[in-house]
Amino acid sequence: MLGAIIGDIVGSRFEFDEKPTEGFELFTDTCDFTDDTICTVAIADAILNNRDYKEALLDWCGRYPDPKGGYGNMFWKWLHSSNPLPHASFGNGAAMRVSPVGWLFNDYKDVMEQAKMSAEVSHCHSEGIKGAQCVATVIYWLRTTRLTKDEIEGAVLKNFDYKIPSLRDIYRLGDLGHFDSTCQETVPFALRCFLDAENFEDTLRKTIMAQGDTDTKGAIACSMAEACYEIPEEIAERAYEYLPAEMLAIIEQFYDRYLSNIGDD
Repeated sequence: MLGAIIGDIVGSRFEFDEKPTEGFELFTDTCDFTDDTICTVAIADAILNNRDYKEALLDWCGRYPDPKGGYGNMFWKWLHSSNPLPHASFGNGAAMRVSPVGWLFNDYKDVMEQAKMSAEVSHCHSEGIKGAQCVATVIYWLRTTRLTKDEIEGAVLKNFDYKIPSLRDIYRLGDLGHFDSTCQETVPFALRCFLDAENFEDTLRKTIMAQGDTDTKGAIACSMAEACYEIPEEIAERAYEYLPAEMLAIIEQFYDRYLSNIGDD
């Protein structure tokens, strides 16, 4: 979960205003959490406190109505509807918020079902649901060591039919100004950045250098990297500085629950 939030915060300043350069500073005063973090916290809160996913999303997004970068157009309309109903969206929002599902459920069928449930309250298109299920499942595979990192690409192709492009092709698209906003692009792009990286920070940097939807791609790639690598303490501590107390409380509750689940195994 924290991996997703770090990817979001670091990527936030590059989505619209700046182009990343090699060796860029990770945290600056122009970084902030975005809707990716807000929605990730909402999904965690729903699981931890037995809330409906829709209720939690509406609650947390209502608390932060104007985050850095705003909300996606269709999701904003969903939030402000008098009766928010699912829309046939395959935007990457369903995948960027799903990481708590991959951590807090210990059965593959539960991970798939809960990822679907977390997506379909707002993103009911099959591609939006598949993107969420893929991200949650990769986290589940890695953190339970059911698959090694080297086995992920083949398993993703077999189970989700995602062909993951090369990092070179992804970077080329970024240089051309392409903005990846769909699950069909962002999830495979984020997967490649993670698969080609050597550690958590390398995942973060490779993903941001891919440009495009940097905060969401960062959230997805780094949520998977957290399941494979330790997050450097100094990076975690810097990310905490951007977060309000009520979000930090959910994060603390999340890791308390996860560690408790490990102890029960």
